Amino acid sequence: MGRRFVINTAVSIPVYKQVISQIEQKIISGEYAPGFQLPSMNELAVELDISKETIKKAYAILRDKGVLEPRQGKGFYVRGLEEERPLRILLLFDKLSSYKHVLFQSFTDKIGEDAEVTIRIHNQNLDVFEFFIDEDVDNFDYYVVAPHFPLDPVSQKRMHKLIRRIPNRKLILVDRNLPDLPGNYGAVYQDFSSDISCALAQALDKLKTFSCLNVLVMPNSLYSTQIRKAVGIFCKENDINVRYYNGVSEDIVRPNEVYLMLNSQHDAGLLAFSRIAEKLGMSIGKDVSVISYNDYPLNEIILGGLTSVSTDFAQMGELVAQMILDQNLSKVKCDFRLIRRNTF
Repeated sequence: MGRRFVINTAVSIPVYKQVISQIEQKIISGEYAPGFQLPSMNELAVELDISKETIKKAYAILRDKGVLEPRQGKGFYVRGLEEERPLRILLLFDKLSSYKHVLFQSFTDKIGEDAEVTIRIHNQNLDVFEFFIDEDVDNFDYYVVAPHFPLDPVSQKRMHKLIRRIPNRKLILVDRNLPDLPGNYGAVYQDFSSDISCALAQALDKLKTFSCLNVLVMPNSLYSTQIRKAVGIFCKENDINVRYYNGVSEDIVRPNEVYLMLNSQHDAGLLAFSRIAEKLGMSIGKDVSVISYNDYPLNEIILGGLTSVSTDFAQMGELVAQMILDQNLSKVKCDFRLIRRNTF
Protein backbone atom coordinates (compact mmCIF):
# COMPACT_ATOMS: atom_id res chain seq x y z
CA MET A 1 0.00 0.00 0.00
CA GLY A 2 1.36 3.43 -0.96
CA ARG A 3 1.81 6.24 1.43
CA ARG A 4 -1.32 8.16 2.34
CA PHE A 5 0.65 11.38 2.88
CA VAL A 6 3.85 12.81 1.45
CA ILE A 7 6.18 15.00 3.49
CA ASN A 8 8.44 17.37 1.58
CA THR A 9 11.48 18.25 3.68
CA ALA A 10 12.84 20.56 1.00
CA VAL A 11 10.25 23.26 1.63
CA SER A 12 9.97 25.68 4.55
CA ILE A 13 6.42 24.63 5.47
CA PRO A 14 6.44 22.94 8.93
CA VAL A 15 5.74 19.22 8.80
CA TYR A 16 2.64 19.44 11.01
CA LYS A 17 1.13 22.01 8.63
CA GLN A 18 1.78 19.69 5.68
CA VAL A 19 -0.08 16.92 7.49
CA ILE A 20 -2.98 19.25 8.28
CA SER A 21 -3.21 20.46 4.68
CA GLN A 22 -3.23 16.93 3.23
CA ILE A 23 -5.90 15.70 5.66
CA GLU A 24 -8.09 18.69 4.81
CA GLN A 25 -7.64 18.05 1.09
CA LYS A 26 -8.72 14.43 1.51
CA ILE A 27 -11.81 15.58 3.39
CA ILE A 28 -12.66 18.18 0.73
CA SER A 29 -12.22 15.63 -2.07
CA GLY A 30 -14.51 13.17 -0.29
CA GLU A 31 -11.82 10.54 0.18
CA TYR A 32 -12.19 11.00 3.93
CA ALA A 33 -15.95 11.18 4.50
CA PRO A 34 -17.65 12.13 7.80
CA GLY A 35 -17.14 9.28 10.25
CA PHE A 36 -13.91 8.11 8.60
CA GLN A 37 -11.31 6.93 11.12
CA LEU A 38 -7.85 8.41 10.62
CA PRO A 39 -4.72 6.31 11.16
CA SER A 40 -3.47 6.26 14.73
CA MET A 41 -0.77 8.74 15.72
CA ASN A 42 1.76 5.94 16.16
CA GLU A 43 0.89 4.38 12.80
CA LEU A 44 1.15 7.63 10.90
CA ALA A 45 4.38 8.67 12.65
CA VAL A 46 6.02 5.39 11.61
CA GLU A 47 4.70 5.64 8.07
CA LEU A 48 6.02 9.18 7.58
CA ASP A 49 9.15 8.66 9.69
CA ILE A 50 8.39 11.67 11.87
CA SER A 51 7.73 12.11 15.58
CA LYS A 52 4.44 11.19 17.19
CA GLU A 53 4.34 14.67 18.74
CA THR A 54 4.17 16.20 15.25
CA ILE A 55 1.12 14.07 14.38
CA LYS A 56 -0.40 14.83 17.78
CA LYS A 57 -0.03 18.56 17.12
CA ALA A 58 -1.66 18.28 13.68
CA TYR A 59 -4.57 16.24 15.00
CA ALA A 60 -5.05 18.62 17.94
CA ILE A 61 -5.27 21.64 15.63
CA LEU A 62 -7.79 19.88 13.40
CA ARG A 63 -9.77 18.92 16.49
CA ASP A 64 -9.84 22.54 17.67
CA LYS A 65 -11.00 23.61 14.21
CA GLY A 66 -13.89 21.16 14.46
CA VAL A 67 -12.62 19.02 11.58
CA LEU A 68 -11.73 15.94 13.65
CA GLU A 69 -13.49 14.40 16.62
CA PRO A 70 -11.60 12.33 19.23
CA ARG A 71 -13.30 9.24 20.62
CA GLN A 72 -11.95 7.82 23.84
CA GLY A 73 -9.90 4.67 23.24
CA LYS A 74 -10.64 4.64 19.50
CA GLY A 75 -8.77 7.52 17.90
CA PHE A 76 -9.73 10.44 15.65
CA TYR A 77 -12.64 10.58 13.21
CA VAL A 78 -13.71 13.06 10.57
CA ARG A 79 -16.50 15.09 12.07
CA GLY A 80 -17.81 16.72 8.93
CA LEU A 81 -18.36 20.47 8.77
CA GLU A 82 -22.10 20.05 8.36
CA GLU A 83 -22.49 18.07 11.54
CA GLU A 84 -24.23 19.83 14.43
CA ARG A 85 -24.47 18.46 17.94
CA PRO A 86 -25.22 19.85 21.38
CA LEU A 87 -22.45 20.97 23.69
CA ARG A 88 -21.26 18.14 25.92
CA ILE A 89 -20.45 19.29 29.44
CA LEU A 90 -19.08 17.23 32.32
CA LEU A 91 -19.58 18.45 35.89
CA LEU A 92 -17.05 16.86 38.26
CA PHE A 93 -18.31 17.74 41.74
CA ASP A 94 -16.95 16.63 45.09
CA LYS A 95 -20.47 15.99 46.41
CA LEU A 96 -24.05 16.84 45.49
CA SER A 97 -24.78 18.73 48.70
CA SER A 98 -27.73 21.05 49.06
CA TYR A 99 -25.44 23.92 48.06
CA LYS A 100 -24.14 22.14 44.98
CA HIS A 101 -27.74 21.38 44.05
CA VAL A 102 -28.46 25.12 44.01
CA LEU A 103 -25.38 25.62 41.81
CA PHE A 104 -26.39 22.76 39.53
CA GLN A 105 -29.96 23.99 39.13
CA SER A 106 -28.81 27.51 38.33
CA PHE A 107 -26.28 26.16 35.82
CA THR A 108 -28.76 23.93 33.98
CA ASP A 109 -31.41 26.68 33.90
CA LYS A 110 -28.93 29.07 32.27
CA ILE A 111 -27.23 26.63 29.89
CA GLY A 112 -30.59 25.58 28.44
CA GLU A 113 -31.80 22.40 26.81
CA ASP A 114 -29.38 22.46 23.86
CA ALA A 115 -26.50 21.11 25.98
CA GLU A 116 -25.88 17.58 27.21
CA VAL A 117 -24.86 17.82 30.88
CA THR A 118 -23.30 14.86 32.70
CA ILE A 119 -22.52 14.98 36.42
CA ARG A 120 -20.07 12.76 38.29
CA ILE A 121 -19.16 12.83 42.00
CA HIS A 122 -15.52 12.30 43.02
CA ASN A 123 -16.24 12.56 46.79
CA GLN A 124 -12.86 14.29 47.37
CA ASN A 125 -11.16 11.02 46.39
CA LEU A 126 -8.23 11.46 44.01
CA ASP A 127 -8.37 7.86 42.77
CA VAL A 128 -11.99 8.34 41.75
CA PHE A 129 -11.15 11.71 40.22
CA GLU A 130 -8.34 10.18 38.15
CA PHE A 131 -10.64 7.40 36.96
CA PHE A 132 -13.21 9.93 35.71
CA ILE A 133 -10.58 11.99 33.90
CA ASP A 134 -9.05 8.92 32.23
CA GLU A 135 -12.50 7.65 31.26
CA ASP A 136 -13.83 10.94 29.94
CA VAL A 137 -10.89 12.90 28.55
CA ASP A 138 -11.71 14.18 25.03
CA ASN A 139 -15.36 13.10 25.39
CA PHE A 140 -16.65 16.53 26.42
CA ASP A 141 -16.44 20.11 25.21
CA TYR A 142 -16.18 21.54 28.75
CA TYR A 143 -15.13 20.16 32.12
CA VAL A 144 -16.50 21.98 35.18
CA VAL A 145 -14.41 20.82 38.13
CA ALA A 146 -14.87 21.39 41.87
CA PRO A 147 -11.23 20.93 43.01
CA HIS A 148 -12.01 20.07 46.63
CA PHE A 149 -9.50 17.52 47.90
CA PRO A 150 -7.36 17.00 51.03
CA LEU A 151 -5.11 20.01 51.50
CA ASP A 152 -1.88 18.19 52.31
CA PRO A 153 0.99 18.90 49.86
CA VAL A 154 1.06 15.38 48.38
CA SER A 155 -2.67 15.38 47.57
CA GLN A 156 -2.56 18.91 46.19
CA LYS A 157 0.40 18.11 43.94
CA ARG A 158 -1.37 15.07 42.56
CA MET A 159 -4.58 17.05 42.05
CA HIS A 160 -2.75 19.73 40.04
CA LYS A 161 -1.14 17.05 37.88
CA LEU A 162 -4.49 15.41 37.15
CA ILE A 163 -6.24 18.68 36.35
CA ARG A 164 -3.51 19.55 33.84
CA ARG A 165 -4.70 16.61 31.73
CA ILE A 166 -7.76 18.68 30.88
CA PRO A 167 -7.04 21.26 28.11
CA ASN A 168 -7.23 24.84 29.43
CA ARG A 169 -9.73 25.80 26.75
CA LYS A 170 -12.15 23.21 28.17
CA LEU A 171 -11.55 23.70 31.91
CA ILE A 172 -13.64 25.73 34.35
CA LEU A 173 -12.89 25.48 38.07
CA VAL A 174 -15.88 26.01 40.30
CA ASP A 175 -16.15 26.98 44.01
CA ARG A 176 -12.36 27.19 44.43
CA ASN A 177 -9.59 28.87 42.47
CA LEU A 178 -6.09 27.41 42.08
CA PRO A 179 -3.76 30.43 41.71
CA ASP A 180 -0.73 28.17 41.21
CA LEU A 181 -2.30 26.35 38.26
CA PRO A 182 -1.03 27.97 35.04
CA GLY A 183 -3.13 28.61 31.97
CA ASN A 184 -6.08 30.52 30.57
CA TYR A 185 -8.77 28.28 32.04
CA GLY A 186 -11.98 29.57 33.59
CA ALA A 187 -12.75 29.81 37.31
CA VAL A 188 -15.79 30.93 39.30
CA TYR A 189 -14.91 30.74 42.96
CA GLN A 190 -15.09 31.87 46.55
CA ASP A 191 -12.12 32.97 48.68
CA PHE A 192 -12.42 31.18 51.99
CA SER A 193 -10.09 33.52 53.90
CA SER A 194 -11.14 36.97 52.73
CA ASP A 195 -14.83 36.14 52.35
CA ILE A 196 -15.43 35.27 56.00
CA SER A 197 -13.75 38.50 57.14
CA CYS A 198 -15.95 40.58 54.85
CA ALA A 199 -19.11 38.78 55.97
CA LEU A 200 -18.30 39.19 59.67
CA ALA A 201 -17.64 42.87 59.04
CA GLN A 202 -21.25 43.13 57.88
CA ALA A 203 -22.29 41.74 61.28
CA LEU A 204 -19.81 43.72 63.38
CA ASP A 205 -22.41 45.96 65.02
CA LYS A 206 -24.29 43.01 66.48
CA LEU A 207 -21.25 40.79 67.11
CA LYS A 208 -20.00 43.38 69.62
CA THR A 209 -23.19 42.92 71.68
CA PHE A 210 -22.26 39.29 72.53
CA SER A 211 -19.79 38.22 75.19
CA CYS A 212 -18.08 35.72 72.87
CA LEU A 213 -17.97 34.42 69.30
CA ASN A 214 -17.62 30.62 69.33
CA VAL A 215 -16.37 28.89 66.19
CA LEU A 216 -17.62 25.30 65.94
CA VAL A 217 -15.68 23.15 63.48
CA MET A 218 -17.82 20.27 62.30
CA PRO A 219 -16.48 17.10 60.64
CA ASN A 220 -15.61 17.34 56.92
CA SER A 221 -15.10 21.10 57.04
CA LEU A 222 -12.28 21.07 54.50
CA TYR A 223 -11.28 24.74 54.72
CA SER A 224 -11.85 25.23 58.45
CA THR A 225 -8.16 26.00 59.09
CA GLN A 226 -8.16 28.88 56.60
CA ILE A 227 -11.49 30.20 57.84
CA ARG A 228 -10.53 29.87 61.50
CA LYS A 229 -7.31 31.82 60.91
CA ALA A 230 -9.19 34.62 59.16
CA VAL A 231 -11.78 34.75 61.96
CA GLY A 232 -8.98 35.01 64.52
CA ILE A 233 -7.40 37.96 62.72
CA PHE A 234 -10.78 39.68 62.37
CA CYS A 235 -11.62 39.23 66.06
CA LYS A 236 -8.23 40.50 67.18
CA GLU A 237 -8.54 43.60 65.01
CA ASN A 238 -12.06 44.31 66.32
CA ASP A 239 -11.52 43.36 69.99
CA ILE A 240 -13.98 40.44 69.93
CA ASN A 241 -13.56 37.50 72.31
CA VAL A 242 -13.36 34.25 70.31
CA ARG A 243 -13.15 30.54 71.20
CA TYR A 244 -12.82 27.44 68.98
CA TYR A 245 -14.35 23.99 69.42
CA ASN A 246 -14.19 20.77 67.42
CA GLY A 247 -17.83 19.79 67.80
CA VAL A 248 -20.85 20.47 69.97
CA SER A 249 -21.35 19.60 73.64
CA GLU A 250 -23.59 20.79 76.45
CA ASP A 251 -20.82 22.54 78.36
CA ILE A 252 -20.05 25.02 75.55
CA VAL A 253 -23.61 26.28 74.95
CA ARG A 254 -23.95 29.51 76.95
CA PRO A 255 -26.42 32.41 76.88
CA ASN A 256 -25.54 35.75 75.27
CA GLU A 257 -22.99 34.12 73.00
CA VAL A 258 -22.96 33.57 69.23
CA TYR A 259 -21.90 30.37 67.45
CA LEU A 260 -20.43 30.22 63.94
CA MET A 261 -20.88 26.67 62.68
CA LEU A 262 -18.37 25.60 60.03
CA ASN A 263 -20.27 22.61 58.75
CA SER A 264 -20.33 21.23 55.24
CA GLN A 265 -23.91 20.02 55.62
CA HIS A 266 -26.81 21.02 57.84
CA ASP A 267 -26.94 17.72 59.66
CA ALA A 268 -25.69 16.37 62.98
CA GLY A 269 -23.94 19.53 64.20
CA LEU A 270 -26.87 21.90 63.89
CA LEU A 271 -29.30 19.27 65.15
CA ALA A 272 -27.14 18.55 68.21
CA PHE A 273 -26.81 22.25 69.00
CA SER A 274 -30.57 22.77 68.72
CA ARG A 275 -31.31 19.86 71.04
CA ILE A 276 -28.82 21.05 73.65
CA ALA A 277 -30.20 24.61 73.55
CA GLU A 278 -33.73 23.25 74.01
CA LYS A 279 -32.62 21.05 76.92
CA LEU A 280 -31.02 24.05 78.61
CA GLY A 281 -34.16 26.11 78.10
CA MET A 282 -32.53 28.49 75.66
CA SER A 283 -34.26 29.95 72.63
CA ILE A 284 -32.08 30.21 69.52
CA GLY A 285 -32.26 33.77 68.27
CA LYS A 286 -33.02 35.18 71.73
CA ASP A 287 -30.84 33.61 74.41
CA VAL A 288 -28.19 32.25 72.07
CA SER A 289 -27.39 32.97 68.41
CA VAL A 290 -26.25 30.79 65.50
CA ILE A 291 -24.61 31.66 62.18
CA SER A 292 -24.21 28.82 59.70
CA TYR A 293 -21.59 28.66 56.99
CA ASN A 294 -23.19 28.25 53.52
CA ASP A 295 -26.77 28.99 52.61
CA TYR A 296 -29.51 27.15 50.76
CA PRO A 297 -33.30 27.64 50.41
CA LEU A 298 -34.37 25.63 53.47
CA ASN A 299 -32.44 28.08 55.68
CA GLU A 300 -35.40 30.40 55.28
CA ILE A 301 -37.52 28.09 57.47
CA ILE A 302 -34.99 26.22 59.65
CA LEU A 303 -35.30 27.52 63.26
CA GLY A 304 -37.63 30.20 61.96
CA GLY A 305 -34.88 31.45 59.64
CA LEU A 306 -31.22 30.41 59.91
CA THR A 307 -28.68 33.20 59.56
CA SER A 308 -25.82 32.30 57.21
CA VAL A 309 -22.60 33.57 55.74
CA SER A 310 -22.35 32.22 52.22
CA THR A 311 -21.12 32.55 48.69
CA ASP A 312 -23.86 32.98 46.10
CA PHE A 313 -24.14 29.46 44.67
CA ALA A 314 -26.92 30.46 42.25
CA GLN A 315 -24.69 33.21 40.88
CA MET A 316 -21.84 30.71 40.64
CA GLY A 317 -23.81 28.32 38.46
CA GLU A 318 -25.09 31.09 36.22
CA LEU A 319 -21.62 32.57 35.68
CA VAL A 320 -20.16 29.19 34.72
CA ALA A 321 -22.94 28.62 32.20
CA GLN A 322 -22.50 32.10 30.75
CA MET A 323 -18.78 31.50 30.20
CA ILE A 324 -19.60 28.39 28.20
CA LEU A 325 -22.33 30.08 26.18
CA ASP A 326 -20.02 33.03 25.41
CA GLN A 327 -17.01 30.74 24.81
CA ASN A 328 -15.03 33.23 26.87
CA LEU A 329 -13.27 31.75 29.89
CA SER A 330 -12.15 34.06 32.69
CA LYS A 331 -11.60 34.02 36.44
CA VAL A 332 -14.40 35.52 38.53
CA LYS A 333 -14.87 35.68 42.29
CA CYS A 334 -18.46 35.21 43.44
CA ASP A 335 -20.33 37.44 45.87
CA PHE A 336 -20.16 36.42 49.54
CA ARG A 337 -22.39 37.95 52.17
CA LEU A 338 -24.12 37.74 55.51
CA ILE A 339 -27.78 36.69 55.22
CA ARG A 340 -29.52 37.79 58.42
CA ARG A 341 -32.48 35.83 59.66
CA ASN A 342 -34.03 34.83 62.99
CA THR A 343 -31.08 33.01 64.60
CA PHE A 344 -28.82 36.11 64.73
